[in-house]
Amino acid sequence: MINFNKHVNIGIVGAGTMGAGIALTAASAGHNTIIFDSDYSAAGKALKSIKSNLDRMISKGKIEEQKATEILGRITACESLNDFSQCGLIIEAIVEDLDIKKNLFLTLEDIVKSSCFLATNTSSLSIGAIAASSKHPERIVGLHFFNPAHILPLVEIVPSILTNNDIVSVLYDLMKEWNKTPVIAKDTPGFIVNKVARPFYGEALRIYEEGIAGFEEIDYAMKSIGGFKMGPFQLMDLIGNDVNYKVTETVFREFYFDGRYRPSITQKRYAEAGLLGRKTGKGFYDYNIADEKNGNSDFADNNLKMIFNRILVMLINEAVDTLHKGIASKEDIDLAVTKGVNYPKGLLKWADELGAAEVYSQIKALYDIYLEERYRPSPLIQQMATTSKTFYQD
Repeated sequence: MINFNKHVNIGIVGAGTMGAGIALTAASAGHNTIIFDSDYSAAGKALKSIKSNLDRMISKGKIEEQKATEILGRITACESLNDFSQCGLIIEAIVEDLDIKKNLFLTLEDIVKSSCFLATNTSSLSIGAIAASSKHPERIVGLHFFNPAHILPLVEIVPSILTNNDIVSVLYDLMKEWNKTPVIAKDTPGFIVNKVARPFYGEALRIYEEGIAGFEEIDYAMKSIGGFKMGPFQLMDLIGNDVNYKVTETVFREFYFDGRYRPSITQKRYAEAGLLGRKTGKGFYDYNIADEKNGNSDFADNNLKMIFNRILVMLINEAVDTLHKGIASKEDIDLAVTKGVNYPKGLLKWADELGAAEVYSQIKALYDIYLEERYRPSPLIQQMATTSKTFYQD
């Protein structure tokens, strides 16, 4: 098994924002890092982007100029995948297309050493499906960073049922050396974050569609009561309505159309209309207007509390069900939401504070009203409610 010391070369396939961020992370940890993109000019742009990020870090006093120069000197762009022949780890961050990723790994297998690990940064595709057509599927693993990769600490390590367990251990230690927060998830749709976080968007959209509250009020409720740094509609605008909708659609399909993950027609229409959010200047909010009214607090307290409670218990129920199905440990679930999507606290810790009986009561009340699978309580939260158990204190 390879020893990932700082002499191991790291290869990055894909020179977009994610690829550039991962390259900067690897080089900052002392690795010589090679970036490849099918469009060589994109690799050049990635180097410029990395330099800009380093310059920004220098100006903020986060890094010394000499250190930044050393980091940049470890990163090179290449014109051929053959230049990856001496890499110990290759991370792809390319388009979310299963066939393209499969073909890439098949090509890489003929170039790299047998000890080289091949990692995919996919956020929604099955790791097992990517690995299945490879000659050595045991060395293929999911290594899902969050954007911007050089800033956000979370990395989801996702082995398929074909992945060698030793690889998971090695990469877990490596991510810690890279000053990341690694969590381990089963190869299920959305892994941890993109599964657990669905109600933050979906239930907010549902509340809006029912005419209970507008975008500003829902966002204000989550920020003022819950302590979330961004409301659901602000965050969807930041992510991009096209991207966020696509993830929801993928999770919905991959879970065999489970009603919990049903996409919103509202978001689909916004995406179809090109109202994608900040990147297009307009989404749920108009970013061409200086005053977005996001700080408006002229809302009824009882409505704000209802909005917050409804979204929170849906998030908790999803986190509990993720634990119930053995997708990740309770510690990793809470780490994932605090370090990956910046929630104010872990959802299972939040459940302990509220009490399982209270969470179950609120979810069951929603289910009794709507009679939809979307609101079905997790069997685990029901069990804990009847036994008065907690996730962390017991």
